[in-house]
Amino acid sequence: MNEEAALKLFKCLGDKSRFGILKSLAKEDMYVELLAERLGLTAATVSFHLKKLEDAGAVSSYKEQYYTIYTINKNIFMTSILDIIFRAGEEENEQQKREDAYRKKVLESFFEYGRLKSIPAQRKKEKIILEEIAKDFEKEKEYPEQEVNDIIMKYHDDYCTIRRDMIAEGIMERNGNTYIKK
Repeated sequence: MNEEAALKLFKCLGDKSRFGILKSLAKEDMYVELLAERLGLTAATVSFHLKKLEDAGAVSSYKEQYYTIYTINKNIFMTSILDIIFRAGEEENEQQKREDAYRKKVLESFFEYGRLKSIPAQRKKEKIILEEIAKDFEKEKEYPEQEVNDIIMKYHDDYCTIRRDMIAEGIMERNGNTYIKK
């Protein structure tokens, strides 16, 4: 079940009458008039709720003589809510695409010919810039302060601010005059 279908089902289940219909259909398949009689509702009300349940995939119908019989789709209720939540869906891919596009836009806005035009004022944008600069450092390798300054100077003259902000963001760690990329 994808995320959209799950949300539709959850919205549908938030109604007492629909829940009563599902409880009745869990015992046996029924037609509208019988459900209406058992639940104390009008046939029109039951038909309305059955349409919502059918649209959400909770029930289905079949013809028997001139009656439309409704049955609960048990397999849809066998799926655990955690399975639905943890299932990687299209939504996660879309979110990743939007994040990548945003990251690319920020990098294009602040870099020109491989150099940083200015340090962003917004923390979120600055972190993207710092992560990009940090790609020039090897993970877990110790760097003397001068080497860190030289690498940062390839991007921007204010190496002190960038170095300090990389430490503040947890991208690098300082131990005396030695720096390590995390």
